[in-house]
Amino acid sequence: MKKLLLTVALLALSGCVSVAKIESGDKTVGERMSVHIDGAWNHVNAPGIGPAELWTMEGTPVDQLLIYSVLKDGQAVHAESSGSDNKNFTFRSNMQPDEIAGLFEGMLTRDGSRYRLVKLEPVDYSGLKGFRFEYSLVRKIDNVQLSGVGYGAVSRNELFAVLYMAPRLVFYPRHIARVEHIGRSMRVRP
Repeated sequence: MKKLLLTVALLALSGCVSVAKIESGDKTVGERMSVHIDGAWNHVNAPGIGPAELWTMEGTPVDQLLIYSVLKDGQAVHAESSGSDNKNFTFRSNMQPDEIAGLFEGMLTRDGSRYRLVKLEPVDYSGLKGFRFEYSLVRKIDNVQLSGVGYGAVSRNELFAVLYMAPRLVFYPRHIARVEHIGRSMRVRP
């Protein structure tokens, strides 16, 4: 998380970051995934973010919505760091929902942040078996307590997921209804 924030900040200063407004309505993400957006979001496009699209309402230091339109078997859930001591966390198509939630835990704690899985439950996406999980995270860089929610499903050995996090006292409650709507509206074409 710390490295992602630092990377986005440095790239913004160097002019390599672009931000585009995403309006309400149906949005296709990638080739096979779609979601319904309620309210405008900002899509941050920057090198080094990884395989997910990064959206935010308040700015990336405050809240982040990561949308994985497809994660293939053997692909890392984060930007891979070569020459670093950090472990890479890769998706395997035979993972169970608890293992996938653990995969995101590994990604979010690479910088030493503290994670706790709060809830894990099954969710149905138009006949596709999926899952939803809630978590809490204490960010190492500033000790901010974050709340988060994730949605995911595996289709044709590929992972499709939505992951959101924001400070638990103000920003998470402010945007969670919109995020839940996005997560539950997730559709994956066969």
